[in-house]
Amino acid sequence: MCATLVDQWIRDGVRHAVIAPGSRSTPMALALSARHELSVDVFHDERSAGFAALGSAAASGRPAIVLCTSGTAATHFHAAVVEAHLSSLPMIVLTADRPPELRDVGAPQTIDQTKLYGSAVRWFHDPGVASIDSTSTWRSLARHAFESTLGRCAGPVHLNLPFREPLVAVADELTAPMLGDALGFAEATPALPPSVVESLAEVRGVIIAGRGVDRPDDVMRLAEVRGWPVLADPRSGCRGHDGAIAAFDGVLREPHFVATHRPQVVLHLGEPPASKVTAQWAAQLDVAQVRVTPTAGVIDPSHTITHRLVGSVGDICAALSEHVGPGGTDEDWRREWLAAGSAADAAIEAHLAASAASGLALGEPAVARVISGIDGPVVVASSMPIRDVEWFGSACQQARVWSNRGANGIDGTVATAVGYARASAQPVTVLLGDVALLHDASSLTGLAGRDLEVRIVVIDNDGGGIFSFLPQASELDSSRFEQLFGTPHGTDVEALARAHGLRSVTVHTVADLEAELAHTGSSCIRVITDRGANVSDHAALHAAIVEAVGSLRSVGGS
Repeated sequence: MCATLVDQWIRDGVRHAVIAPGSRSTPMALALSARHELSVDVFHDERSAGFAALGSAAASGRPAIVLCTSGTAATHFHAAVVEAHLSSLPMIVLTADRPPELRDVGAPQTIDQTKLYGSAVRWFHDPGVASIDSTSTWRSLARHAFESTLGRCAGPVHLNLPFREPLVAVADELTAPMLGDALGFAEATPALPPSVVESLAEVRGVIIAGRGVDRPDDVMRLAEVRGWPVLADPRSGCRGHDGAIAAFDGVLREPHFVATHRPQVVLHLGEPPASKVTAQWAAQLDVAQVRVTPTAGVIDPSHTITHRLVGSVGDICAALSEHVGPGGTDEDWRREWLAAGSAADAAIEAHLAASAASGLALGEPAVARVISGIDGPVVVASSMPIRDVEWFGSACQQARVWSNRGANGIDGTVATAVGYARASAQPVTVLLGDVALLHDASSLTGLAGRDLEVRIVVIDNDGGGIFSFLPQASELDSSRFEQLFGTPHGTDVEALARAHGLRSVTVHTVADLEAELAHTGSSCIRVITDRGANVSDHAALHAAIVEAVGSLRSVGGS
């Protein structure tokens, strides 16, 4: 059975498998490792293995196979399965199991694996122990699993595979392929409801573009046709295009600009940005708000979306350009938004340059800005790092940014990067904090020996830096705050990396950071920051942006 399943998945386009070692999974592990068409990565930790499969899907759009043995091993896939579910990423999850006669009788390494991941998977199936009588069903089983990961409801599937001993055997001759091509998902652009077309015909609109944009050029063409600005999340691919605003979080902190630039409609493309300021601004607007997503999951935490369209974001934007047509006569609308965005970006650049010139330590916003300029894929932890890249990253961003924003956890950031590097066949840079690194330290195991380049930039502030921005920091006494939220760990990050055979250095300037990023091979680059100083640095940057945007009033810009 295993050889047939693997053969069909390869025929359908699977190219990557991730294996966590174990005994009960031996038949499938042998079947996967026997095929030269698959790149196979082995991870000692199942949680790392799951996130590596997720990173592979993020880079390629194809499901990767992830395999583990029976028992609690299968539970460690759960975080990655949930993230794949909420990020609509395809994944084929295979858990080996004991046969029925060994369940519920106290057999070792046996738990109830039936529907282990609940509603987080698109399909669960346990085909039972393979027998010669079921040979004719194996290819259709593989196809069903493959197709269930894709489409407008993309996500993980779970096959629970019980095996009897002996676990090592020679595969019989495979059954002949009898299936046509896997179901394609080049679905037609959905019809544009008249109410949507009518809503988007308003003169003053704003586009908020997030992850899920497949063709940024079509987004920017629509923005130009309508005369609207694009608030561009770093994951959208829209930054660097004319008409895109990178520092929108800072712009929306300036009260006068917000009061005098209320849109009549908001077009949300893909997932929302991390910015709480942006979410709160959009939530208080009593206007039509249209959400376009490539997958069917509902994204409306503020309960303000008035219209939803599901389909290719590029296709829908192209159709809207044609059906809605040019904007109205408010020619100042887009110009003033873009002027505010330019002023905000210039304020960031000036503040960071002044800090460096005065000899201040390399700060977290400056690191984020450097990372945004990397020409290649970047995996950013879903905590302060993704916010810093979003708020302070370059308006001319070159990085292709991925962040696990489905569940917004810091789980498996390094493992995600390893999977991304494998599927993309490109060097990948990781930006994360020290706690996120420690949370995923097992993913460093064997990294130096993989034929990959994963450069890990660690913001080391000896604890959970994001909590210093929350009310707990001022409402609790310092000792209690440090105990529960600051959580200093005292780990020597460089020593940890070197213990895994990785090149490891600490940098103190932008020039040093850029020089280290130019090195080939996997490495760990540490940046030491202070949590309290980081809060002050952010406050000063936000104040500088607000002042720059507000000063436009004196020259008649807004």
